[in-house]
Amino acid sequence: MVMKVHGSVLSTAAMRVLIVLNEKGLEFEFVPVDMRAGEHKKEHFLALNPFGQVPAFEDGDLKLFESRAITQYIAHVYKDKGTPLVCEGKPMATLGVWMEVEAHQFDPVGSKLQWELLFKPMFGMATDAAVVEENEAKLAKVLDIYEARLSQSKYLGSDCFTLADLHHLPVLTNLMGTHVKKLFDARPKVSAWVADIMARPALAKVLAMRNQQ
Repeated sequence: MVMKVHGSVLSTAAMRVLIVLNEKGLEFEFVPVDMRAGEHKKEHFLALNPFGQVPAFEDGDLKLFESRAITQYIAHVYKDKGTPLVCEGKPMATLGVWMEVEAHQFDPVGSKLQWELLFKPMFGMATDAAVVEENEAKLAKVLDIYEARLSQSKYLGSDCFTLADLHHLPVLTNLMGTHVKKLFDARPKVSAWVADIMARPALAKVLAMRNQQ
């Protein structure tokens, strides 16, 4: 049975899952959810994710939500397929740390910036300059730590590309189209890392899906 991803290609969370599936070379069906029409709050979708958020995921009789839980499931259960995205033993502990860093240090700040700089203008709303300034400063501090880490390791979680790097891609992609790009460019190790992971063919496939919408 083919896996199903229910979501929107504009959703960074849904993109995260789609990138992993492409890295693994797995077959899947993408089921678009019309969020503007409020489909994600209707009964049939709430049966898949009671919080009414995308994505929702099905693999046979298994139903999951929360994008990072889904990506970890795919990476572990299908570890012999495509790109290895997780490690075994002690290295997995370090990888786990940097996955947590992405979720709790990078993503909240990056998501606020992409909302203010990308999505608000898209919806005809005014950008809050104070929020942008505050979160640029927070992001700069996170990227200073990334610069130090990437001086020790080619990627965040280890010397190979893993979920710790991949989870950044959706928000990174959006931020690279804003003036916040300068914060990444100003740090040589971070800039090289961004260029490397954004060149992944799996990301290009997901962006092609998004451009067709």
